[in-house]
Amino acid sequence: MQNEKFDLGYRTILAEDFPKPTSRPDVNRNRHHYLLGLDYPMNGSVCRCVWRSVGLSLHSSPLRMTKATHRAANIMQKRMHSFAPMPNGSNAAGGQSRLKGIVFDMDGTLCLPQNYMFAEMRQAVNIPMGSDILDYIHALPEKEQQEAFGKIQDIERTAMSKQVPQAGLVSLMEFLDQHEIRKGICTRNFDAPVNHLLSNHLPRHINPFSPIITRDFRPPKPSPAGILHLAHAWGITDTANVPTSPPEERQLPMIMVGDSIDDMIAGHDAGAMTVLLRSEGKEDLERDPRTHLVISRLDELIALLQNGLNAARW
Repeated sequence: MQNEKFDLGYRTILAEDFPKPTSRPDVNRNRHHYLLGLDYPMNGSVCRCVWRSVGLSLHSSPLRMTKATHRAANIMQKRMHSFAPMPNGSNAAGGQSRLKGIVFDMDGTLCLPQNYMFAEMRQAVNIPMGSDILDYIHALPEKEQQEAFGKIQDIERTAMSKQVPQAGLVSLMEFLDQHEIRKGICTRNFDAPVNHLLSNHLPRHINPFSPIITRDFRPPKPSPAGILHLAHAWGITDTANVPTSPPEERQLPMIMVGDSIDDMIAGHDAGAMTVLLRSEGKEDLERDPRTHLVISRLDELIALLQNGLNAARW
């Protein structure tokens, strides 16, 4: 078999380092991305591990487990998100975590992406390519900041009249409400496009998103601060401060759903499971180690949540 490498952050392990699995893998396939749940015997106990790979053979040759491999596998187990199935209105079963809430990006996630806006913003404010739009504007003198934000808000106001909701949006929101899963938004947009989307593309019976983090909140994504603010508001964490510990040591019972690298970094660094909504031109992001799961439609999450979710923290 191929000698594929898996970087766990502490030690690179070869696929052949693992013995033959003792049980049939639980495979969630999604085109070029899937998660493999495998059980391995270790010192008389079973370690539940999840591999992310494409085309990985399941029949690696048995090999004596070294202490280093054993330690790395235990680290991998400690980093794993595991949310229990929720077929009957409850997803707290079998010792697995109960999912407490889902954070959504807006543009490109709750509605179809309007990427043309970014070129218009750069042109309106003379922002060079490669510079983060918000960082560039925040670095301007106060008067120029106000003028620049006014220009990009005008662009967003024009674009919001052309918003198209993502496929499966209402179905997923109804499912989350049925199972009492909290919903929040963390976006780099200002509040008007967010309010327009929620008012015009979601029926009134959908429970409100709360809290909603918009551009006024600083620091913006890719900082995890906004997601941690939501976690604190939901009672998941004792503080909204960003911990000094490495992201790999955090594991919150929440999910970040987005379509950009900023979303994946923010979710990963907060300690949430990350779900990428697939979009054209972002294929590399599907293979980013901070992306835990990839979907093509929002309502694909329904079946995944019903069956239970497992993902490794890499």
